[in-house]
Amino acid sequence: MIKNLLNLFFPEVCRACSNHLSDNELLICTHCRHDLPLTNFHEDKDNAVHKILCGRVKLEQATALLHFSKKSIVQQLMHNLKYRGHEEIGHLLGEWLGEELQQIDAYSKIDVVIPVPLHKAKLKSRGFNQVDRFGIAIAKALNAKYYPTVLIKTTNTKTQVFKDRLKRNFNEHTNFKIINTEGLENKHILIVDDIITTGATIEDCANTLLDIKGVRLSLATMSITD
Repeated sequence: MIKNLLNLFFPEVCRACSNHLSDNELLICTHCRHDLPLTNFHEDKDNAVHKILCGRVKLEQATALLHFSKKSIVQQLMHNLKYRGHEEIGHLLGEWLGEELQQIDAYSKIDVVIPVPLHKAKLKSRGFNQVDRFGIAIAKALNAKYYPTVLIKTTNTKTQVFKDRLKRNFNEHTNFKIINTEGLENKHILIVDDIITTGATIEDCANTLLDIKGVRLSLATMSITD
């Protein structure tokens, strides 16, 4: 009864299209779930994520859950996650991708999940790292450890989706450092982030983590720009 009253005055809406959710829908309406542009990259090692980073950093595996484009339902999801505080979206996408990855032997051998960190100023302003709940859900699905404090971001850069590739590559260089390597030597690390565009941020994170003896790296993101 209480839930019905709350829905009457404060109806739950789809985080992708803003239409009202029915009682059996959670966060994303059935229509939007059906229309989400899944990549299925984890089923194809020769995928677009690998191609972006080819020759720049060695990755064991790499995938993204969704295709991202301007004015799409995926952009609306990312906006609600990052700027409206709907962290539950990250959890949902992490559970979704985690269920897929746990069926693939190469991903089942992940030891540690590490998120791309926010600069402390941006973290203070936003109040949370939008990747955390995504990474936690994937770590749980893969029976891996989640280490959110291994990396810190040393420079505060602006959001750079769709920025010119050369300009972004110039801006993103050695912007991270390791502060805790305990238990990471010779481990298989999965880096997680919300979106991959030029790959500059991931390249920077990966090359920083490769200073740890014997590590192997893989990557999983919520989305990839078309």
